[in-house]
Amino acid sequence: MDILSIPYQEFKAFFLVLIRISAILLMFPFFNSRVIPMLSKAGLAILISIILFPVINTKVVEFPETIFGIVQLILAEFIIGMILGLLVQTFFEGVKMMGQMVGFQTGFAITNIIDPQSGAQVSILSNMAYLTAIIFFLLLNGHHILLNAVRESFEIIQAGTLALNSDMFNKIIGMYGEMFVIAVKIGAPAIAALLFTNVAFGLITKLIPQMNIMIVAFPIQIVIGLLFFGVSLNVLLHFMEGYLKNLAPMLVNTMGWFKI
Repeated sequence: MDILSIPYQEFKAFFLVLIRISAILLMFPFFNSRVIPMLSKAGLAILISIILFPVINTKVVEFPETIFGIVQLILAEFIIGMILGLLVQTFFEGVKMMGQMVGFQTGFAITNIIDPQSGAQVSILSNMAYLTAIIFFLLLNGHHILLNAVRESFEIIQAGTLALNSDMFNKIIGMYGEMFVIAVKIGAPAIAALLFTNVAFGLITKLIPQMNIMIVAFPIQIVIGLLFFGVSLNVLLHFMEGYLKNLAPMLVNTMGWFKI
């Protein structure tokens, strides 16, 4: 096929598709990792755009002729990608919070490492839980759901259009509030076990005041914390399966809020 024979309108439509796909990939977990070179991300966005462009709804709005109109159009596409990506990222941030809570109770509060994905200092258990969640997500074909949601977004939300209202933001804030609930549900075995362990050590201190409980408690607390942290990771696997079943409908319903 001669690329010069493609109508100019098709190039403008492809540009809109590329903008939205690039914004979504930059916000979705795994795709937004810093360990993936930016050039590879750009190539992946272009490749996905080329694959999806023939099968999506190309009834795009008229491409603006002014700089302000182009900036407004690009901003609308980035907002859509950002919100969809943050909704998915909420689950993984809840997993990180779970690891942070368990690590704090275990005694790893001051033991932090550099997370290669974000570049920030995080707890060891928090980073381990996040990487485990990413592995489960890929093994259960969660990335297929995300790519399919990208395709459906062009059928639900016409490219270049965006509807924002206060009710939509209230719903999104409520969904972000589920992050703490996710952390507590997944980390419940470890959190409960460490809580009962601390209560038991408190009773021992009262009954046997001569005993130096700090020498005994710290290694036992680490063993119990790591043991039940493994149980929490098993809970994470079952929780991830249920999460992925509801992920596609959640993304479709969210995209429906943006529809004009």
